[in-house]
Amino acid sequence: MEGPAIELTSRQLQIIEIVKKRAPISGDQIAESLNLSRPTIRNDLSILVMLEYIDAKPKVGYFPGQRSVAHLGSGYLLRETKVKDIQSIPVVIRETTTIQDAVVTLFLQDVGTLIICDGDGRLAGVASRKDFLKVTLGNPGAVSMPVSMVMTRMPKVVTVSPDEPVLDAAHKMIFHEVDSLPVVVPGGAEDTVPGLQVTGRLTKTSIVKLLLDLEAKG
Repeated sequence: MEGPAIELTSRQLQIIEIVKKRAPISGDQIAESLNLSRPTIRNDLSILVMLEYIDAKPKVGYFPGQRSVAHLGSGYLLRETKVKDIQSIPVVIRETTTIQDAVVTLFLQDVGTLIICDGDGRLAGVASRKDFLKVTLGNPGAVSMPVSMVMTRMPKVVTVSPDEPVLDAAHKMIFHEVDSLPVVVPGGAEDTVPGLQVTGRLTKTSIVKLLLDLEAKG
């Protein structure tokens, strides 16, 4: 059972609006916006953090809390959430894997798309259930073929970086009509083989869960 509602002061409401518009923002910057000193608003900030209207991270500053995000809506949440915050573990196979073994992996892991890497661990391509169906229907010999024969190869693979907003990733999924995206980072300067390293995968299901969590908080 929820406790009695706490009525916010005019200054506290102003602080919430400032944080919504300018996050991340420091306490000193908030105070400056109100033409007040930092000690004057210290208690207001503590109350708003406790009530989850704003949140704070050391060396980052203040940003909207769970209650504010719920009121700002799904658009704000998708813009402010990074891919790395909701990405899942990638299901990766080598490009030399047979189509039969790839299909077994597909169903055992219950995924719609497999991420395929070369012998150096760099992203080489992706293959979906549809790709496997196309090559195996009416072709019994296809099961022994390497998955490299049916995969979509780089650089045609649509990828996303860990720091991209989820909203941008969702637009990529819709535009390219795919259900998931490999999350990748460039190989480091010390790497002798150029290419992209796979750090995760982003799926439509992960995005839907994010939006459902928002609905539950609202």
